[in-house]
Amino acid sequence: MKNIVQNLDLTEETDSRLEWLAGYGKDPKGGVSRLLYTKEWVEGQNALKEWMESEGLEARFDDIGNLFGTLKGQNTNETILTGSHVDTVTNGGRLDGAYGIVAGILALKYLKKHFGQPLRNIEVVSMAEEEGSRFPYSFWGSKNIVGLAKREDVEGIKDFDGVPFVEAMKNAGFDFRDESKETRKDLKAFVEVHIEQGSVLEKEGITIGVVNSIVGQRRYTVEISGEANHAGTTPMGYRKDAVFASSHIIHEIITMAKETGDPLVTTVGKFEAYPNIVNVVPGKVIFTIDVRHTDKQAIISFTEQMTARMQEIAKEHEVEMNIDLWMDEDPIPMDQKVVELIEKQCDDNGLNYKVMHSGAGHDSQIFAAHVPTAMLFVPSRKGISHNPAEFTEPKDLAEGVKGLIGALYELGYK
Repeated sequence: MKNIVQNLDLTEETDSRLEWLAGYGKDPKGGVSRLLYTKEWVEGQNALKEWMESEGLEARFDDIGNLFGTLKGQNTNETILTGSHVDTVTNGGRLDGAYGIVAGILALKYLKKHFGQPLRNIEVVSMAEEEGSRFPYSFWGSKNIVGLAKREDVEGIKDFDGVPFVEAMKNAGFDFRDESKETRKDLKAFVEVHIEQGSVLEKEGITIGVVNSIVGQRRYTVEISGEANHAGTTPMGYRKDAVFASSHIIHEIITMAKETGDPLVTTVGKFEAYPNIVNVVPGKVIFTIDVRHTDKQAIISFTEQMTARMQEIAKEHEVEMNIDLWMDEDPIPMDQKVVELIEKQCDDNGLNYKVMHSGAGHDSQIFAAHVPTAMLFVPSRKGISHNPAEFTEPKDLAEGVKGLIGALYELGYK
């Protein structure tokens, strides 16, 4: 069926719902901070549940806090899933993750009103966590849905304030899933709509990106242990300065990344020095490294060279170093049939699109190994994301919802 979204204008409703959701975790610095299992996160999830129910969806939480809203189909043994993650980075924007949830609810609302009961279930999910911003573990929501997450992965981890993961989870009212139970067998496809978090679509004047692959990522937490000492009485030659050693390492790995060139990217995003006092030589530093590439062998080769060079520099500075590789995700192709289906719907509904890869990680990369999966992107102004300045034109957000409606119609009603 062509033009199922003809003359549809969801601009105002999409924008107002995103602004509403951003109120849960509104940060005094201007952005949104809605970290996993915090008060703001709990309030946001409960508000979304109420909205789902008000639109006639059957809403429920799973054991760990993923929230599902279901439009029941004639065949309840098959489900088409859409949605994204509800958590944010610290002082992030209002769109990352949240847009996919809002778009999913609006899409189901439209389909229910105009086409009634689907052939198979269509479900929107507000996933508990994707970012890894509070705890050193990412994709907690999607990994639980497909059965990859294990309790031993998180039982010993804490946030930067020393709060244990398990304590935070239980205080929020949730617990581990029952790993003895089978994972869901009803999922037949997953489609995620998301802001691009890059500038390709904006620069090329294109409204929608149909994603055919997602880059691989490796993330590390590095701890450098030197020797804290008096800043005035310790000669420069006798120091084991953890900040100096860390700075040397960071300069070297960023330089290596620049020399390697696109599409490799490497980022040191968090840096903490101890005791962080003006007149004490720093004795310890903890920092993170994020490495991404579209090719698996390229990311392996670079990170092997990177860690070898880091060891050399640590030895040169006479400091101890511990490198914890806590994320290792391969590049992931999207399902070709679902990609082609979305392309067809974009053509049929006159949407301006291109096929592209994603430079950011998404829940779709977790689902893709288990369920036919694809993504839709909308433009990001200047490519800015994870930042209060994150922005997409409301009309482009609405076009993304239209693209999602088309995809869900094709998957759920045919």
